[in-house]
Amino acid sequence: MTKKIGLVDFLSENKFIHILLSVVLGFLVGAIFLLIMGLPVGAAYQKLIDSVTTVTGFSNVVVYAVPYIVAGLSVAFSFKTGVFNIGAEGQFVMGSIAAAVVGILCGSLPKFILIPLCFIAAMAAGAIWGCIVALLKTQRGINEVLSMIMFNWIAYYLSNYIAGLPGIKNTGSTEATQNISENAMLLLPKDFCKANGLANTSNWGILVAIVIMLIVWLVIEKTTLGYQLKAVGANKNSAEYGGINVNRSIFVSLAISGALAGLAGALLLMGRGKRVSIFSAQEGYGFAGIVVSLIGCSNPFGVFIAGLFYGALMFGGSKLTLVKSALGKSIPSQLTSVIIGTVVFFISISVIFRYIKYIRFRKKTTQQTAAAGAKR
Repeated sequence: MTKKIGLVDFLSENKFIHILLSVVLGFLVGAIFLLIMGLPVGAAYQKLIDSVTTVTGFSNVVVYAVPYIVAGLSVAFSFKTGVFNIGAEGQFVMGSIAAAVVGILCGSLPKFILIPLCFIAAMAAGAIWGCIVALLKTQRGINEVLSMIMFNWIAYYLSNYIAGLPGIKNTGSTEATQNISENAMLLLPKDFCKANGLANTSNWGILVAIVIMLIVWLVIEKTTLGYQLKAVGANKNSAEYGGINVNRSIFVSLAISGALAGLAGALLLMGRGKRVSIFSAQEGYGFAGIVVSLIGCSNPFGVFIAGLFYGALMFGGSKLTLVKSALGKSIPSQLTSVIIGTVVFFISISVIFRYIKYIRFRKKTTQQTAAAGAKR
C-alpha cells in the first residue's frame, strides 16, 4: 500500500520543486508590482526573455554569470562546514584589487605567465582575508559573522586606498585604477566574437568557472577533506568526538572559500572590468554569491545553474528600461531585484516546512510511546 505524502513533507523533501515554485512565485510577485504601477507585464517579461535568448544576449548572460557562479561556489563551500561566509564580499574585493595590481605592474609579462599570476594573487588575497577571520574564530572565539562584516568594510577602504596610489591610479579624471594589461585579459579574439555573433566581452572565464565547479564537487564528495568538512558542518560535537579537528576544518574551509571569492573578483576584472573603481559603495558581488548559493542549494552543479539564472536576470534587467508603457513610463530595472528578493524569501522559509515536519514527527513518536506504555 502506497503511503500518501502530505504537502509539507513533499516540499520539505523535494528541494528542486521548492526552488522551482519559489522562482515562479518570484516572477508572480514581480508581475503584481508591475500591475500596481500600471506597467505592462507581458511586454516587460517578453523583453526580459528576448534579451537573453539571442546568441549575443546569451553570451552576455554567460559573461555576467561567471563572477556570480564562482562567488556562489565560494559561499557554498563554506556552508558545508557550517560557516556562513558573509565575508565573501570583502574577499571578492581583495581578490580583484590584488589581480589589478599584478595586471598593472607586471603588464609586460607574456599572457601565459601573467594570467596565472593574477589568479594566484587574487586567490592568495582572498584566502588571507578568510584566514584572518578563521583565526579570530578558532583562537579567540570571535563570532565569524561579526568579524566578516567588519572585514568587508576594511577591504572596501583598503581597495580604495590602493586604487588611489601613484602608479596604480588612472592619471585621467576617472576615479579608478589604470586598465590592466591586455596580456592579463581573458577576452576571446574580436574577430571570432564578431563572426559568431558573440558579445564583445565574451571571454574564457566560463571555462574557469566550470573547472572550479568540478574541483569543488570532487573535493566535497570524493575526498577525505570533503567528508571531514561535511561532518563538521552537520554536527561539530559529533565530528570532534569522531577525531576530526574542528578548528582546522573551519580554518581550511574559510581559506578555500576566501580563495574562490578572490578568484571571482579576478574573473570579473579580467573578463570585462579591466580596472577597479574607487568605490562609493560596495558592489555586492560577494553578497550575490550568498543568494546564488541559496538558490543552488549549495550544490556545485546547482550553484552553476543558479549563477546563470542570476546573470540572466541582471543582464535582462538592464534592458528593461527600453520598454515604454502607454503612459510613457519605462519599466524599472529594479524589477529583477524584486524577483530575486522574493525567490530568496520563499527559499529561506523552507526551514518552516522542515520544522513543521519535525514537530509532527515528535508528536507522533510521543503518541506511539504513550500507546505502548498504556498497553503494558
